[in-house]
Amino acid sequence: MSVPRLLAQVFFLGSQIVGKAFMEAGRQAVRNARAGRVEAGAAAAGSATTGNSATDMLTRTHRMTLDEARLILNLGKQKATTDVGAEKEVLLKNYEHLFATNAPPAPKGKQGGGQGSFYIQSKVVRARERIEAEWKEAAKRMQQQTAEQQQQPPPPPSGSASEAKGPDAPH
Repeated sequence: MSVPRLLAQVFFLGSQIVGKAFMEAGRQAVRNARAGRVEAGAAAAGSATTGNSATDMLTRTHRMTLDEARLILNLGKQKATTDVGAEKEVLLKNYEHLFATNAPPAPKGKQGGGQGSFYIQSKVVRARERIEAEWKEAAKRMQQQTAEQQQQPPPPPSGSASEAKGPDAPH
């Protein structure tokens, strides 16, 4: 068998394999697009009944749930009694460690960088932004609740003289 004929056969078979792979990738993309439209329709129907809470808005804005952000930064489950100041310190410590560890390699001829991935490093940054946005929203809600409580009139004093005599007592 001649070398040119062998090369032609290898090229032909290779192009067939690559062509089939592209065709299958195209089919999968179409299936994903159809599934995405169905999921988007279901999500829109679900959000219409649940409303648009601030947490939902933050999740859509940052494209990350609070649970996902807490997992990325290794903060564990949020507890109602957690001290926010202590949690901020843990967040900052974990963030700095993960950010430095996942630094992408420096360009050729440059010093610095790490062995990490820019994608993972950006996920760490987005996780921190998501958690901080949640804390800001919680602080805003607390301020609004405090303002509402201060604006409410005090309840009428109980145990007044007319109430003490009872409804059947003469006035």
